[in-house]
Amino acid sequence: MKKFFLLLAFAFFSNVSFSQIPDNWQTGLDEELSQLLEDWKVAGFTVAVVDKDKIIYANGFGYKDYEKKLPITTNTLFAIGSSSKAFTSGLLGILAEEMKLSFDDSPINYIPELRFNNDEMNNQITIRDIITHRTGLPRHDLSWYLFSTNSRDSLMQRIQYQEPFAKVREKWHYNNFMFLTQGVITEKITGKSWEENLQDKYFGPLEMKTTNAVIDGLRKGNDASFGYQVKQDSLIEKMDYYDIAAMGPAGSINSSVNEMSNWLITWINGGKFKDKQILPEAYVKEAISPQMIMANSIPDKEFPDMHISTYGYGWMISSYKGHYRVEHGGNIDGFSANAAFFPMDSVGIVVLSNQNGSVIPSLVRNMISDRILQVTPTDWNKYYLERSEKAKAASKEASSSQSSNQKKGTRPSHNLTEFAGDYSNPGYGTMEVYVEKDSLMARVKTRKMWLKHYHYNIFTPYAITDGKVDTTQNIPIMFNFRTNDQGDISSMSAKLEPTVEPIEFKRNPKVIEVDEKSLERLVGEYDLAGMVSKFYTKPSQPKTLFLFVTGQPEYELLPIGKDKFSLKILEGFTIEFLEDENGNIKEAKFIQPNGVFIAKRK
Repeated sequence: MKKFFLLLAFAFFSNVSFSQIPDNWQTGLDEELSQLLEDWKVAGFTVAVVDKDKIIYANGFGYKDYEKKLPITTNTLFAIGSSSKAFTSGLLGILAEEMKLSFDDSPINYIPELRFNNDEMNNQITIRDIITHRTGLPRHDLSWYLFSTNSRDSLMQRIQYQEPFAKVREKWHYNNFMFLTQGVITEKITGKSWEENLQDKYFGPLEMKTTNAVIDGLRKGNDASFGYQVKQDSLIEKMDYYDIAAMGPAGSINSSVNEMSNWLITWINGGKFKDKQILPEAYVKEAISPQMIMANSIPDKEFPDMHISTYGYGWMISSYKGHYRVEHGGNIDGFSANAAFFPMDSVGIVVLSNQNGSVIPSLVRNMISDRILQVTPTDWNKYYLERSEKAKAASKEASSSQSSNQKKGTRPSHNLTEFAGDYSNPGYGTMEVYVEKDSLMARVKTRKMWLKHYHYNIFTPYAITDGKVDTTQNIPIMFNFRTNDQGDISSMSAKLEPTVEPIEFKRNPKVIEVDEKSLERLVGEYDLAGMVSKFYTKPSQPKTLFLFVTGQPEYELLPIGKDKFSLKILEGFTIEFLEDENGNIKEAKFIQPNGVFIAKRK
């Protein structure tokens, strides 16, 4: 009943504007915004403000190419990151209006191969749950960020191996994988890609002519910004574009403030743009209604009229100084964004920045909100600068505390070459660990890392930038290498998801190339406690060694060192061939979980 009343309230107020924007609201604004470039060492940003159905302010500040000093325009493309989420959920809203799905359906109905971590999740999770971040799954973001792929099917298969941290609907917790799932549902129902659906349902009708959803849209855009980061508090440095690839439905859209304004106009006007219904009106009202409590946000002394923290469908909903605000931010390498609107006031603000992990979008949004809503202004620049200084101090203190826990004078238990191998986890992917110039390195698809020894068998990863170790880019994760009963390095665990136990990656020793001649010297029969073990190659596979023991299947052996092999289909089993004083093979050592056994060559 309460929900029905809330929807009625939205219906009544949908076309009512509570505030009249003052004529002088822009006085001194450009000067204040320009000052942010210096205060925050930001390469640039752009902003637009809409009132009902038109843009009333748009401007760009700083540079899209900082090195060449090319200025930002209001048509410059930026990655908007998770501000893309409302686009993805809206596609499901359109399909629901067309009676092609219900938000109370299980997502498995549309993606039969989808499985979650346990039966409770498989049986209970609905589409509404995946839209509102209440499945009980934490983020597991490094699964897609470090182990990137262009295959949405591959990413979907990882979900069943990802551990939840809460019961279904027990807690709100942000999850990008569930927005990927929404995109895949759209693809299954329509027979078109998520990107094609965006073009058909939004970009075309909303005249978003340069907006796109693939990384090449930035790389090849005629008016596109580079992304930047701030290093050592003052150095503005260009970052590589990050290709979000198959995870696109969670945040791959690139757009400008001029074209994002059309998106906000659509929401402010009940799903309409230029008298055409783009989104179902009923869906718009429900999407900007609280569906799940994000946090217990109560007023504080500093901001008594800023409270409530809830989530709708791809939108965050709160009270801003007594005004109902709907917004969603976005962050991806080198870019930060925020799209916000006040449905009762019929105004919207979009801010796009080319600074990594930046406060600029929220800061600019709040500065402009105070002006157009005629509320008591806050010195938001001062507020965020002071908060930034406190965060830096806390980070420094935490780093000092970590260093004090380090056990000095310890060494790894094995030579670095014995740590090398492919480390795999089905919910994440495969990481290659290898030795380069006496250093242990790790490589995933998107990046390369130097593993600095911390203590014992624990290493700290550091980013490699332009072929050099970047000591300013310490990744706050420890790689803990573990041994099996035989004393061999068998796995690595890392706290890749803070809310659950460390993620374990099982080690597969690196397979090396072995020539035919080296294998021929190993071929023969060996006596293993009265059983004959036969090692051989095949004419069709002369570079592969096989093992056959009576009563057992044939085993293919994988070379992992000089005269050392692992069994392809059995974990923890290795075979090492031993020489006599003349360099002839005399026996084979079978290293197994239940012991070590010697087979004499016959």
